[in-house]
Amino acid sequence: MTDETGQAQALPAELTGVGIGPGVAQGPVARMADPLPAPEDVASALSVDDETARAREGVAAVAGELNARAEQVGGTAAEVLEAQAMMAEDPSLQEQIDAGIAQGKTAERAVFEAFATFQETLTAMGGYLGERAADLADIAQRVIAHLRGVPAPGVPDPGHPFILVARDLAPADTALLDLTQVLALVTTAGGPTSHTAILAREKSIVAVVGAAGADRLADGQTVIVDAAAGIVTTGPTAHQLADAQQRADDRAAAASAPLAAGALADGTAVPLLANLGKPGDAAAAIALGAEGVGLFRTEFLFLSATEAPTVAEQQAAYEQLLAGFAGKKVVVRALDAGADKPLSFLGDAHEENPALGRRGLRALRANEQILRDQLTALAQADAATTARGEGAELWVMAPMVATVEETEYFTAFARECGIRVPGVMVEVPALALLADRVLAATDFASIGTNDLTQYTMAADRVLGSVASYQSPWHPAVLRLVADVGFAGRTLGKPVGICGEAAADPLLAVVLVGLGATSLSMAPAALADVRASLRAHTLDQAKSIAAAALAAGDAASARAAAVAAASPTRPA
Repeated sequence: MTDETGQAQALPAELTGVGIGPGVAQGPVARMADPLPAPEDVASALSVDDETARAREGVAAVAGELNARAEQVGGTAAEVLEAQAMMAEDPSLQEQIDAGIAQGKTAERAVFEAFATFQETLTAMGGYLGERAADLADIAQRVIAHLRGVPAPGVPDPGHPFILVARDLAPADTALLDLTQVLALVTTAGGPTSHTAILAREKSIVAVVGAAGADRLADGQTVIVDAAAGIVTTGPTAHQLADAQQRADDRAAAASAPLAAGALADGTAVPLLANLGKPGDAAAAIALGAEGVGLFRTEFLFLSATEAPTVAEQQAAYEQLLAGFAGKKVVVRALDAGADKPLSFLGDAHEENPALGRRGLRALRANEQILRDQLTALAQADAATTARGEGAELWVMAPMVATVEETEYFTAFARECGIRVPGVMVEVPALALLADRVLAATDFASIGTNDLTQYTMAADRVLGSVASYQSPWHPAVLRLVADVGFAGRTLGKPVGICGEAAADPLLAVVLVGLGATSLSMAPAALADVRASLRAHTLDQAKSIAAAALAAGDAASARAAAVAAASPTRPA
């Protein structure tokens, strides 16, 4: 990069981005290879049939590779890879590829143009679908590489442990990272809910995403990646390197400590729960110390279906989940789809701004039979597992609730269907502002900090260009959490946190100080949060929270919390 005079600009001492988790790592940089160049737009020397066969074979081969990788990794990574494989073989894409070949284009060029067109469409839609646009680019690269008989661009292998620097990482690359070699991830693109961020959390990889200027880091250059601070130190001193190593060692020691229930230093219990997306993830979460489930996403049953699953199909999955957490609390979120995660059986009307459209409870209420079937399946699974002596404490919450009337509707409807403990997610600021009336009308609230931050800050949670606004540390977001926490204490109702904010060890202390009674997160974050809570009493947590609330912006709030938590050390 050069300045206005054409002179090379010095690389800043620190690059800032969005840190994923609390980890810190150091090592030499290895940069991801640049994408393959676009195929030339030249006439094919082969027949239309031959080019069509080549294109279809290439797409099928890549889809098969993605599915094979999915089988190797499991968890969220597998879901992402399976979704990519489905995208690769989308009939609409194939039709557009065929049309390009029929015009005389090569298979490579037809694939490039078809995927680019679909990518532009998804990007324009924004939200969840906009974030998936990058997946299409990766699939196209892989198909074109296969057609050319060359390796697809991927993770480098310098022969030693390294800090991986890339514009962004494709799910297929992230899912199979060799964690004995990749010390940390740094990307110039992506936000806190990008695939890189999601999979970094799941695998407990140190990562900073959306770090402007990281593309200027050189291969072999030693850097420190501080996810807790969201900073990449480009020219670290010996003292900084030693401090980073000590922090990494301390974190490793905490992770290997014996498992214990979540609690503050004074014994105040703070249950630490897991955010999960499939029943089969139960055993791994419990092994990492999960005391139950604070957010079970039911979308896995719906997103790949052309029609809503039956009550019996859903009940079988829910029974597996409840049996896996027998005797523990399990909080299930009703289907959170529609608008940015469209389902044909929920309505397919295009919306200009899907993040503000008909999603969550809004979509379910317009398709009440789907909601009734889901709640009935959950109630029947609860009864069946309880009868077998392997039941869990089932709570069910509605997503995207905005009013007291919606709260009353869902609570009554859920009880009618046999749900014993209904509640609502607080993701819309309006609901937080009326928390006293909301909690008077239902049994519990769970704060989804990802969406609450998005709507409070008017910043799309998947848009890298506004990632700096997407911080749950912002005092405006914390004040809304405090309002819900106060209402919960006053009315004696539980208030959980199930957004990514709960996975930040210091922010977890702040959230408890604001009134949160439980915290739910990716299982990989449990050890760090457990150790952080045990370092503070409830009174100290309240003081740290008060310091953060008094700040004027997210960075100042975090700095104030650091100072309040460690008064003898500078922030």
